[in-house]
This record gives sequence, structure tokens and C-alpha cells, in this order.
Amino acid sequence: MFTSVLDLFSIGIGPSSSHTMGPMLAALRFINMASDFLTLNPTSDELSIRCTLKGSLAFTGRGHRTDWGVTFGLHGYSAEEVSRLNVDEVYEKLVDAGGIPLKGATLRFSPQTDIIFDTSETLPEHPNGMLYELLGQSGEVLLSETCFSVGGGFIQSADEWRNEQNPAAPSASTPCPYDFETAAEMLIMSNEHGMTIAEMKRANELAVHSEEELDRKLDALWTAMKMCVENGLQASGILPGGLDVPRRAGKLHEDLIKDPLQANITDWLCAYAMAVNEENAAGHLVVTAPTNGAAGVIPAVLYNHVMNEGGTDESARDFLLVAGAIGSLVKQHSSISGAEVGCQGEVGSASAMAAAGICALRGGSTEQVENAAEIALEHHLGMTCDPVKGLVQVPCIERNGFGAIKAHAAASLALRGDGQHFMPLDNCIAAMQEIGEDMSRKFKETSLGGLAVNYAEC
Repeated sequence: MFTSVLDLFSIGIGPSSSHTMGPMLAALRFINMASDFLTLNPTSDELSIRCTLKGSLAFTGRGHRTDWGVTFGLHGYSAEEVSRLNVDEVYEKLVDAGGIPLKGATLRFSPQTDIIFDTSETLPEHPNGMLYELLGQSGEVLLSETCFSVGGGFIQSADEWRNEQNPAAPSASTPCPYDFETAAEMLIMSNEHGMTIAEMKRANELAVHSEEELDRKLDALWTAMKMCVENGLQASGILPGGLDVPRRAGKLHEDLIKDPLQANITDWLCAYAMAVNEENAAGHLVVTAPTNGAAGVIPAVLYNHVMNEGGTDESARDFLLVAGAIGSLVKQHSSISGAEVGCQGEVGSASAMAAAGICALRGGSTEQVENAAEIALEHHLGMTCDPVKGLVQVPCIERNGFGAIKAHAAASLALRGDGQHFMPLDNCIAAMQEIGEDMSRKFKETSLGGLAVNYAEC
């Protein structure tokens, strides 16, 4: 199944791709459905909108600003549009509005009363479920849509979910010249055609996008990633949400610049990765890579390569293409959603993608690149997603620093070998899926176990 690098990486806002950006996209889709419905069924009655959040969205939605995402989407905002705004200021205006203008009418909607955090039971299809309803004057349901936020800002309706789970159901496919569905196929095609992973992924993307569009959007993603790093390095203060977590990346970076001879690669990578995730925790501009909770890993490794290892901005295109190829394999055969498989699917996937990307830029063969991705993913297996108070702060911010360190170490280790190794990447991805299925939901972005219930609240 083809997943474009331009979909796997997307520009939006924090703190969560699955809990903020996914619900925003679902809400935007529903308000467009409501608009079409009212075009065909005009009425002077007073209507309203209700959103019911289920599963992980209900348990940690407040800390992840799911209500903000729903509100922005119902008012017609996309995640990329919101990333250019003062989100706090705009949100307050939308709350005060008390309704949504649509087709000459105003639909009653208040985030405080019309977004329901229903923790009673999880929908069987996916732990990130949500139900949007257009209600008539007497409370009757005129239009409804059940959606799932499946990680990385991707959403599926209930019908789309059923079709994807049904092998007999027809599905649209993108004709790709190098349509590898597994890492093993990727290795075979690379050797048969004498092409790198970046070259094959680029050729596949050009079946969908023009070369000008592809390069322009890849450059825009890298520019946004750099901005996230640099914004975070320049910021200070306390992060919102009530944990009173201070920003640390800026001070760490200042110390490194003052005494660079005492700095090492782990220091730089932590500064860059934490800078991004502090911005994410603040609800600011961020790029899903492949999720918001793991948004610091890939930018940190690439930023370090450009700033400290002689890399160029142009090389970022190949990095993102290679990372995207690995991320697509993980998404297809397992999950990038913390609510599905824990943080192994978020930071683990990001670390594997970053390891592959930097290994390729440092001259690694296809076999070495696949090995680097496997090493990085293998050493995140079993990692839980247990954010304290449902906020993407503890342990998420530091965890991105360690994901970047593991990625860099994995690439270095792979480059010291010849690409031959014991555990194939495909098997490692399968193991992550098995572990995720067996993992208790307490440790899958519900804040019901682990670190989330083992901290001293002062």
C-alpha cells in the first residue's frame, strides 16, 4: 500500500497528531458533510453539533487538547492553517462565539458541553474513536459519522476501516514503479535495479506528484522542521498543562555553545530533539514525524547532520524520502499510534526512520540502511505510552532525545558492518505489532498505568 512521504510528514500543531490533529481533520470532514446535508435539506430549525470521544481520546484528550482540535476543525480550520495562528487567542474567540455559522444558519456548539469524554467503553475497531453528530431541534440525530484517529494525523471513517480490514473489499491503489510492500522486497528491488532507497521512493512519489511539487513540499517540510528546532532553542519558561515542567532545551544549547569542547553528540541531539518536543507540548508549530509525540527525533538527527556534520539542505530531501520509505513499512505492517501499540510505535518508529535516513546520507548501502532501521526499532520494543496527566511532556520530551541518540548509534553501528545481520527489519516490525497487541491498554496512551500513576504530585 503506497503511503506518500508528503502524507507521512505533515505540518500542524502540537501536542498530538492522533489526539489533536486527527480529531481536527475528522471534525473538518464532518462539518463539510453537514454543509452538504444542509444544502440538500435546508431548515430554519435550530441545530447543534455533538462530538463524543471514546477510548484513549476520552482518557487523555484533555491533556492532549483534543477539544481544541475538534473546535478548530468544526470551525473550518486545517492543522496547517492553525499552525500559522496564535492558537490560544483564536481558540478563545471560537469558544466565545458559541456556535458555528453554516449555510446561513448558526449551529449551536460549545466545547465545554458538546464535546463528551466518554470513558465507559472503547469502540472495538480502534482505541481512538470519535462520533460526530448533527442534531435537530428536538435532539434527534440528522447526520452522524464515526471516525478513528489511527496515528500520525491519519483518520478513517468506520466504513473505510471496515474496507481496509476486509481483504475482499476493493481498494484504490497507486501504480508505483517500485512497489515494495516489505523491507525484503525493498532490498531485492534495490539490488535488481541498481537504485538506492531514496531513488526508488522518489520514483514512486513521481507517480503521484510532479517533481516540482515533490521537491517544493519536501523543502517546506525541512524548513518547518528547522523552524521547530530553532523556535524551541530560543524559548524559555514553563510549559502549559499544570505539571510546571520547565523548558530545558534552550539552556542546554546555550551551555553547549559556550563550551563546545565539552559537548558530545548526545548533548547536541538531546538539545535539538527536546527543543522540538517542548514546542509540541506548548501546542505550537510541529511536523508529524511520523507523529507529534515523536516529532523531535527525525528533525534532531537531520539538523545535527546539517549543522555539525557537513550536511546540506538539499540532502534533506533524500533523508526524508528514505525515512518515509521505512515509516510506510511500519505503518502498513504494524502501527505508528501510541494508543494501538505504545510508544514503541511512535518514538521507536521515528528512531528507525531517522537511523535509516542518516545511514543513507552517510553513504550506507541499502543493506546497511535496512540494518540501521532494524537496530533502532529493536531497541525500542516494548516501550509503553504512559504520559503523566495525559500531557505530552513526561516522559515524552526526554524520550525524543534518547530516540535521536539511538538512531545515530544504530546508523553508526550499521555502517561498521556489511549490512548482513541476524534479525530482518520485517521481523522486527512484526514483533512490535505482536507486543502491541499483548500490551495492556493501561500502557497505551490512557494514562492509567506506568509512569502516569507513579509520580509524586507536589
